[in-house]
Amino acid sequence: MNIHEYQGKEILRKYGVAVPNGKVAFTVEEAVKASEELGTDISVVKAQIHAGGRGKAGGVKIAKNIEEVRTYADEILGKTLVTHQTGPEGKEVKRLLIEEGCDIKQEYYIGLVLDRATSRVTMMASEEGGTEIEEVAAETPEKIFKEVIDPITGLLPYQARRLAFNINIPEEYLSKAVKFMMGLYQVFVEKDCSIAEINPLVTTGDGEVLALDAKLNFDDNALFRQKDIVEYRDLEEEDEKEIEASKYDLSYIALDGNIGCMVNGAGLAMATMDIIKHYNGDPANFLDVGGGATAEKVTEAFKIILSDKNVKGIFVNIFGGIMKCDVIAEGVVQATKEVGLTIPLVVRLEGTNVDAGKKILADSGLNITPAESMADGAEQIVALVNEA
Repeated sequence: MNIHEYQGKEILRKYGVAVPNGKVAFTVEEAVKASEELGTDISVVKAQIHAGGRGKAGGVKIAKNIEEVRTYADEILGKTLVTHQTGPEGKEVKRLLIEEGCDIKQEYYIGLVLDRATSRVTMMASEEGGTEIEEVAAETPEKIFKEVIDPITGLLPYQARRLAFNINIPEEYLSKAVKFMMGLYQVFVEKDCSIAEINPLVTTGDGEVLALDAKLNFDDNALFRQKDIVEYRDLEEEDEKEIEASKYDLSYIALDGNIGCMVNGAGLAMATMDIIKHYNGDPANFLDVGGGATAEKVTEAFKIILSDKNVKGIFVNIFGGIMKCDVIAEGVVQATKEVGLTIPLVVRLEGTNVDAGKKILADSGLNITPAESMADGAEQIVALVNEA
């Protein structure tokens, strides 16, 4: 789950992680009032959307007076920002963060992720702040420093100090930088983050170490114990199909292709998308119905897939373990009848009760194309979509 920058900074502030003073605004007048209340000579007007690259897209402006705040707020609110993370359709700006300006001396990068290679939380730091960390990794990887964190001890002060030294934070800022890193780690662990990224972390002329930007993402599987985080959810920033899928405990991610996929198991779903691409097709989604799907759940999955107007065919790829193939087959038949399916449908079943499942499909009288293997199914659906 993603949240907005201003929400992330609210969380950081509660943990003693220093952030600039700021207020959220939903209208131009609220933006002007927020700037007046902050009472600083310089105000920063920042678009709040769930995507990075806002500055390059014109979503971050420096205002030197109240009239400029009004002008920039009017310009940005309602604007569709297109960044490298939004895709070509962009995202409409519906809220702003009005923040006090600060005297920036130097910019740095600090981030926390779960490193799957070590199965440990890892803190990364670089003196190339304000730059996409992927660019730094590609062009100057020697400027990225890492500390692998033992889950028993947590981030230790000496590790934070070593990172601060490695990225050349001046000595006078050292203690505050260490406090910052320790607090950020505490947020990451206690709030079940999947990513905590501060880019840039800045040192200021008045001796502060601040999170000038903040990106916090959270593990969906831990939200049951993070009720305060769930309250930050902004449904307007999410795909309607993904919201609907979450109501039925379906893992769904919309993509740009035209072949809808319904699969059980995340690994099989990834492999299914790969093999569709192998046969020169384009998957329209990632959709994992999970191990306990019912006929009703399968029907809802079909409806969600078909709500994407780009979908020209559907590939159902099921390996029945806990999931029984006959239950999936009943769901496919029920869904096909209920939605009045008119586009090509290829179904590959394998595993528990597979013969019963195949018989249900064959006896349905519906235009369902059976597949003997995953490769066979992918090849068939790509061919059928291309013929349509």
